[in-house]
Amino acid sequence: MHFAHRPNVIVLGVPRGGVSVAFEVAAALRAPLDIFLSRKLGVPGHAELAFGAISAGDGRYLDEEIVRAADISQQQIERITAEVRLELDRRAKLYRGDRPSLQIAGKTVILVDDGIATGASVYAAIQALRLMKPSALVLAVPVAPPSTWAWLRKFVDEIVCLDLPDPFNAVGAFYRNFAQVEDAEVIDLLRRAEQVDVHPIDPNAVNSGGEPQSPAGAHTSEDDAPRNGATIPARDMGAKG
Repeated sequence: MHFAHRPNVIVLGVPRGGVSVAFEVAAALRAPLDIFLSRKLGVPGHAELAFGAISAGDGRYLDEEIVRAADISQQQIERITAEVRLELDRRAKLYRGDRPSLQIAGKTVILVDDGIATGASVYAAIQALRLMKPSALVLAVPVAPPSTWAWLRKFVDEIVCLDLPDPFNAVGAFYRNFAQVEDAEVIDLLRRAEQVDVHPIDPNAVNSGGEPQSPAGAHTSEDDAPRNGATIPARDMGAKG
């Protein structure tokens, strides 16, 4: 909540599920919302296994260990990258229409997803965002495995994660309802976000109970140790696992 009511803060949701969470974050902080597209690169014949990921702009991350183990050629890498980038471009046009993307340079960017597993797609997004020169980059997710958290925290200025379960099986295991978020819902959330008043207000405002508002969950910076926080409703997030 220390990012609330600041004019230089923007929230970016990773479609599709991350936009549902990002919408709530943006509304709570009174910050503008946009999307940031990132997608994994699947091993030929085993598309569910990622050998890397790409994101908007020129961001690309390759897991060299998996590339070698799966014997993926440079030609295959470039072909799959081109196919996935076409899909990213299609989704950007679908979600935004004719609206330009928000300007990132000089802003504090809060990148939000509905959870992280391997972290490949988020890592690609982080690398692409760095090239856009934000003043600060914050990663915010409800749940992630401790090992992925420890890896990614080195590449962002701050990280917020409500739960770091170990063992970690899959993001969907920590939601009561992990139904697919449809494209129409993403489009609707972006439209609704444009109607939210994002003008800064008195940061000392109090809630209806008269008590100062405080954050729910854990906030960790680059130098903090991981701390688990309270889970809150986000896409009907539960306490399974």
